[in-house]
Amino acid sequence: MSKLWKGRTDAKTSKLADEFNSSVKVDKRMYKEDIEGSIAHVAMLSRCNIITKNDEKLIIAGLKKILLDIENGKLKINDKSEDIHMFIEETLTKKIGNVGKKLHTARSRNDQVALDIRLNIRKEIILIKKDLKKLIDVIIIIANKNKNTIMSGFTHLQKAQPITFAHYILSYGMMFKRDIERLSDLYKRVNISPIGACALAGTTYKTDRKYEAKLLKMDGVCENSIDAVSDRDFIVEFASALSIISMHLSRLSEEIIIFSSNEFNYIELSDALTTGSSIMPQKKNSDMAELVRGKTGRVYGNLMNILIVLKGLPLAYNKDMQEDKELIFDSIDTIKNCLNIFIEMLDTMKINAKRMLEDAKTGFINATDLADYLVNKGLTFRDAYKISGQIVNYCIKYNEKNTKILTLENLDIDIYKKYSKCFEKDVYKFIDLETCVKRRGSYGGTSPSNIASQIKFLKKQ
Repeated sequence: MSKLWKGRTDAKTSKLADEFNSSVKVDKRMYKEDIEGSIAHVAMLSRCNIITKNDEKLIIAGLKKILLDIENGKLKINDKSEDIHMFIEETLTKKIGNVGKKLHTARSRNDQVALDIRLNIRKEIILIKKDLKKLIDVIIIIANKNKNTIMSGFTHLQKAQPITFAHYILSYGMMFKRDIERLSDLYKRVNISPIGACALAGTTYKTDRKYEAKLLKMDGVCENSIDAVSDRDFIVEFASALSIISMHLSRLSEEIIIFSSNEFNYIELSDALTTGSSIMPQKKNSDMAELVRGKTGRVYGNLMNILIVLKGLPLAYNKDMQEDKELIFDSIDTIKNCLNIFIEMLDTMKINAKRMLEDAKTGFINATDLADYLVNKGLTFRDAYKISGQIVNYCIKYNEKNTKILTLENLDIDIYKKYSKCFEKDVYKFIDLETCVKRRGSYGGTSPSNIASQIKFLKKQ
């Protein structure tokens, strides 16, 4: 295949070098962006009288026909091409003749690929934000149904205080909201045009970079032509944002795996999103959640790989940068797949409210409320804390030797009074789990009124 860069050399590279150098198998997914950028570039060249109006019409018609043929399957992208840019330019020249060779005027592949990847990431940011919003919508539905579903809240993976399942799941809604915000903030830095920077020094042609950026609906142009072709900060930032999304999904995966286990049985995943064992017929494995958790390492690895590729590069463009696309594309595809599986997994998940409540009644998760009761009776919190701890310790030791299980709710009032004369029978209502939840009315807490506010907040965001 003839090389469009033939000149300084005869461009006769070995088959091994051609295969090693080629990026078309990876960057062909940017064919739309490459054609979109080329159409804008030709329009700019015509406006600036660098090419004629007739040339503009002919080239744009040819580019649109190439796009149509690729989309309807009439034109297959040649995997032996050096890259998608050369494939499209070569195909265009075959279709319309030598006029196609004018397409690359006042442009280099350096600024061209920088534009294509920005346009592609811009599109992917919008798509991933939509998926995150769908996931938050599912979380809001779950929260609305479980405002009064009492469960144990955990710290150090030990039972801590009573909360509602709505409060728990909304915490992840807040994480995914921040992910959307990060992507929105990143979008501003992605949507800047590098085209017209050429190889690194700009061009002698009297071009209009701002007009070309406007045609592409970009918010501005890169101010320094060297930076324009060498900047990949936006890819690092995108890879970082995707890593944080992956981390959030992984944390939720971990808890889904734990909560769906026989030991917890808080939730049950749909049969359609679980697998069985090849040898143990009783098994129902949360493989989708486990895969999401596992793929987090892959997304992290891509971020680190991109950083390492860039860390020692001199200005301006270097072929090392070809590696960034395969890595970021892999992270994009991985995150989109994980989000889609999670939307379905949460949407079809069953909540075992009865089991959550039963389990919450063990573990003395209302011990803090017991201390608060004494504080309301006039004790200092430290003294109240000590007394509550002693009562819990009494119950634990009793339970080790007896079949009857003592909890703070069924402990006899006479036992309470041995620890403090402040205790009265109203203590039982005060430490009732439902009461404990309702009383936590501080902003952001687990009370029903707070849950309603948090749902409203997420919907508004």
